[in-house]
Amino acid sequence: MADEWEAFLERIRREHLSSDPPPIQYECPKCRDTGFIYHTDENGHETARRCECFAIRQANDMMKRSGISAEFQKKTFDNFAARGNPQLLNAKTKARQYVENFVQTEHERYNSILFTGQPGAGKTHLGTAICGALMKNGVAVIYMAYRNAVTKIKQNIIDEVVYNRELNRYTSARVLYIDDLLKGRLTDTDINIMYDIVNYRYMNNMPIIVSTEKSPNDLLAFDEAIGSRLIEMCRGNIIQLQGKELNYRLS
Repeated sequence: MADEWEAFLERIRREHLSSDPPPIQYECPKCRDTGFIYHTDENGHETARRCECFAIRQANDMMKRSGISAEFQKKTFDNFAARGNPQLLNAKTKARQYVENFVQTEHERYNSILFTGQPGAGKTHLGTAICGALMKNGVAVIYMAYRNAVTKIKQNIIDEVVYNRELNRYTSARVLYIDDLLKGRLTDTDINIMYDIVNYRYMNNMPIIVSTEKSPNDLLAFDEAIGSRLIEMCRGNIIQLQGKELNYRLS
């Protein structure tokens, strides 16, 4: 019995040693997930170039850091339903043009875009579609859900380090998307926070994408300094959507 057991163990050892290890599974077999493809010329000199997977990974990383949820990432220009409505068709066209012209306008005074008006018209959808298209082009975007973001900033107002860190996330972003601006009850603290963010970006010609139910006049009434800066930055790209027929939630 002992000899049989030893023979069995020896057979298992031989099978284990002779079996090849399972092949490594790479997400990108071209570069083996290094991000680079290497080439050695006839003189033995090695060069490296970026693999095409690098841009895809970079875009995915940007999307994760942007704060845009997985559900919102599904909102694109292709699945925006204009429903044959002239206002919605115009809004979609202006949003696409904004992306197409971004490289030329990024550092100019009129480098931002504003969607205002009717709830349920797709303002957030178009704003998110712009963000997705920009990030695919390698442009980093930060998403700011207005009510949640301002509440979080206010909760840390007595801690200067945390407060400045939270504020810096929105002031320093290459592109900032403010969704549902001025939604809910407003306070003087809200005004101070939004002024700090908007004024910094205004002074440094840093683009803002804005969606809000408030009209341009409402923005000025909320605070003229904030409203006038946003309106100036978005000149030529202010899309007002008016009429309950635009609310897809009611159709």
